[in-house]
Order: sequence, then C-alpha cells, then structure tokens
Amino acid sequence: MTDSQIPDSVSVCSVPVSAALADVLFDGQLEATHDRWRSLFSSAPFQFQEGLTHRERIRLSYDRLRIVNEAVEAPQALAADPVELTAIHEWAGAVDPGMATIVSIHYNLFFGSLADHEAAGRDLGEYVRGDRIGTFLCTEVAHGNDAAQMETTATYDPAAREFVLNTPHPAAAKFMPNTGPAGGAKGAVVAARLIVEGADHGVFLFLVPLSDRDGSPLPGIGVRPLPQTTSSPVDHCATTFDNVRLPHAALLQGDHGRLTPQGEFTSGLGSSRRRFLESIGRVTMGKLCMTAHGLGVMRHALDVAMRYAHTRHTSGMTKGQRVPLIAHRGHHTPLLDAVATTYAATLLQRSVVRQWGRAGGEEREAYERLTAITKAWITWQSRAVMSECRERCGAQGLIQANGIALQLASIEGTITAEGDNTVIMQKAGGEMLLGGVDLKPESEIAAEDRELTDPQFLQDLLADIERISHTRAKARLRKRATSPLARWNSTVTPAVALADAHVHRLAAEALLTAAAQVPSGLPADLLRALHALFALRRIAAHSGDLLARGRVTADQVESLPDAVEEVLGTLEPHALTLTGAFGISEEILATHPMLGA
Repeated sequence: MTDSQIPDSVSVCSVPVSAALADVLFDGQLEATHDRWRSLFSSAPFQFQEGLTHRERIRLSYDRLRIVNEAVEAPQALAADPVELTAIHEWAGAVDPGMATIVSIHYNLFFGSLADHEAAGRDLGEYVRGDRIGTFLCTEVAHGNDAAQMETTATYDPAAREFVLNTPHPAAAKFMPNTGPAGGAKGAVVAARLIVEGADHGVFLFLVPLSDRDGSPLPGIGVRPLPQTTSSPVDHCATTFDNVRLPHAALLQGDHGRLTPQGEFTSGLGSSRRRFLESIGRVTMGKLCMTAHGLGVMRHALDVAMRYAHTRHTSGMTKGQRVPLIAHRGHHTPLLDAVATTYAATLLQRSVVRQWGRAGGEEREAYERLTAITKAWITWQSRAVMSECRERCGAQGLIQANGIALQLASIEGTITAEGDNTVIMQKAGGEMLLGGVDLKPESEIAAEDRELTDPQFLQDLLADIERISHTRAKARLRKRATSPLARWNSTVTPAVALADAHVHRLAAEALLTAAAQVPSGLPADLLRALHALFALRRIAAHSGDLLARGRVTADQVESLPDAVEEVLGTLEPHALTLTGAFGISEEILATHPMLGA
C-alpha cells in the first residue's frame, strides 16, 4: 500500500509503533518462533489455487503437509512444545484450512499422543519421514461429547499376545476422522475399550496401521467417506474395525494403565473415567491448537478488511466527494471493535499457553478448564470478527482468493473440534459453581467516586459482572426442583454466563497488563484505548445488572455511549498501525485480488 492510495486525512501505518505492538502480541517470539512458519506459508507452494475441486483441494493439503514435515526436525519434540506447536496453527489456517486441520491431527493428536505415552518397541520412522500420515480416532457416531461411553473394543488374547480390535455395531463407527485414500498410507491412534478376560478397564489408545501406500484400507478396516462438509476440505470418513489383530506393543501405556504380555493389568488410577481422560490428554492441547487457528485466521481477515477500508473509496457527505470507507464511523466502528477483541483474544491465548506449560499436579484441572473456556470463547469471537470482516468487504469478501470466506468456513470446525463449545462452557460453568473459580472481591470504592476513564474501574466492573452471574447461578442451584435435570436446566444459563464473564475479564486483564508492560508512549496509549473499548462494550451490555446493584451510577450508564465514541475517535487514525502489528506476510497479501493483486 502506498501513501498515494490513502488520503492525507487518514494516517498511514506507523512502522515503529506496529513493531512495538507486534512484540507485545507475539510475546517477543515473532522472529524466534513465528517467523519461520510465516515465511514457509508465504512461499509459492502455499499460494491459493483457483478452481480446484473438493478432492483436488484435499490432495493439495496432503502434499503441503509433507512440505511442512520437511521443515519439522522432530515431530514428537514439536508435539511437546506448546509455543512452537500453536505457532504453526496461527499461520497455517490462513493459507489452507484443510492443511491446518491435518497438521493439527498429525502432529498434535497423533504424535502428541505417542509422545505422552511410553514408546518402547515402536518404530515410528515411516511417520517421521511422512511416508505414512498419522490420524486420531476417538469419537463415534453415537458418542461425541460423551466419548467416554464409546463402544469400540480391544480385547486381549493372552495366548497370541494380541489385541482384537472390533466395532460392535454401526453406531460405534469412528466418526469423522481423515481416513480416506487422499495422502496415501495412513495410521492412527485409536481409542477403544480395553477388555482383559472379560473385564472392561476403560478406554485406552492403540497404534493401528490403516491403509497401504495407495490409500486402500488394510484387511478388516472399513472406511466410508462422509458427505462433504461446509468447513475445511478434509477427507472425513466413518471408520470401522472387523476383528483386526494388533500386537501387544500397539497399546499406548503409562502410569494410567499397563498390561503385561501375560495379561496382567495394573493402573495408578482407580477410575476408568480418569484413565480415559489421561489417554486422550492431547485433546486439551488440541484446544490450544484450535484457539491458535482461530487467532491466525481472524487476524488475517482483519488486516485484509482494514487495508480494503483504506483503499476502497465511496461517496462522502458533499456532492462529488469521494472518501475511503474507513472515513465513515459506521464502517470503522465494527472494525475497531474487532481489533480490540482480537488484541484481547491474542494476549489471553499467550497467557494461557504460558500457564499450560507450567501446569501440573493439583493445578492441572484448573488449567484444563481455563484452556477449554479460552478455546470456546476465542473460536466464537473469531467467527464473529471474520463475519464482520467479510461483510465490511462486501462482495469482495465472498471471493475465496481474498483470504476470508474459506477461512471463515473453517472456524465452524474449530468450534466443534476438541469439544463442542456449548458443552465446554456448560461443563466449565458447573465446575466453577462448585468452587472452580476465585472471584475478585468487590471494590470498596463507591461508584460515584470513580470515572469510566479509569482502567481499574473498568476491570472492577468486569469482575462485578462475573460475581453477579455466580450469585445468580448459585441461587438457581439451591432452588427446589422436581429432578436433578430440572435443577440443572434452571441453573445452566447463568452458569454459562459465569464462564463467559470469567474469560471476558481475563482477556481484558491480559490487554491491560500488556499496556503496563510497554514503555510509555503511543503503543501503551493504544493498548489502553483498546482495553477501554473492549471493556466498555461489555459493561454497556450488562449496565442494567450493574446499575441495579449500585456498581455504576445512572449518570455513568448515560455516559457510556459517549465514552465509547471518544475511544473510537482516538483509535481510528491508528487503525492501520494496529492491524499492521499482526505481522501478516506481504507476500500473501499481494495475492489477494481485492488488495490490487
């Protein structure tokens, strides 16, 4: 973009300020960690290809996966590094959502599961080289969010020292892994119930080769392609097993459960559900990967939409006047709201990844819950932001080559993958009601003595919203009901509101913390303004509750729209600077027709 394309009345991107903001957004890791993936996915093999069929696009994604594999030095080491693993996802989805999906499955769910279990006796060379692609088979046709109740069995035959993997009926078919012929030979980590001498020891993982070099299923394995989805183009299938024999070494073992060749089972966990959760522990890391995917595509879409808003001209308010779209408050308001949300979401994710790297012991459950609600909230926000960007770009936003429409469709997959968002939030809300949250104490400073320009006042109000939801949910939970289900049905709405309020407060807190960590000047001022916009929007949506409880005054409620308007006026001249910090590759942006390609 050149200065000549942008009227003098609109400020251009300030490179030093964008660089300072990028350092905050990428936690100082843009060059050390992210740049290698940004450069790889900006290269010619990853450019958008027009006119491909669904099957051709799937085959291209697998070809690209093998290019990625050449850049990965050690897949299991990558799977064990949450910063590096999530970084790949932040850049992959913007160029090829289908490839991003199979990258996530291959490196996180497949290799990650192997890395998390004892690997004695397994030769993984063909997977490391990319001669065989790894996938992950857990959920079944009849068991999605209740996957712990799955019915696929692996029955141990001590005489042969083998497992017999079996799908008992069609509803137990594995649904919907990428087990089609595209990409050639595949293998999988398969979740199945371990049966030893008639005893069900719960769900464990098994390493299972699925197909030969041309993608044809091996004996006993049934693969049925599923109807095409509207999300990322992937070879989704229903997969079954008909008494498939596996060696003893196929069982992924660990402290949660071991089986000797003679058939003696031991476990450090007494609960079969805890064994299941330990077996599929990579799903939690998968939530971080889905979050990173959402962040990457939303930042990309927002940068494209913001650049388009500065280069596309339309009528002004006087006859014959032409102004860029960004000059209109009605156009830049939703984009600036999206910028505030995107900054808050990115900084929240950085915080969660750092915390997950330290997770362990008794704190692990709390970190898993935080990871889950972060995934739900960010992927939902990603859909909302990208939908706004698509609309702000008009018909141009519908063209797949412009980097928004195809990626927007992929977000539907992240909202369901690694746990349906609605179920995640309901589960988290219930756990938080039972003591899984530390509420911030109510501020002792009277509302009339505070100003909406005070960031700490805004944070206190966000904490008030969280506390109000907690109080309301607790009251519902204590009410008499005709059944446990009726009691939960009465409680679930405020419980989900509690989880939502909690993650909103943490996202705002991450944004405000970042503002305090940069040197004083324009970068800090912009971060504080983004925090104000993000928080004020949330407070306005809950002003009735806050007013009823005396947490804000009537005058403050009346002044909320003016406070928002003032922040928008502060941010609008720096819109390109703010999105310039996203670090989107100029090589990719140059391929989008709407930006002049």
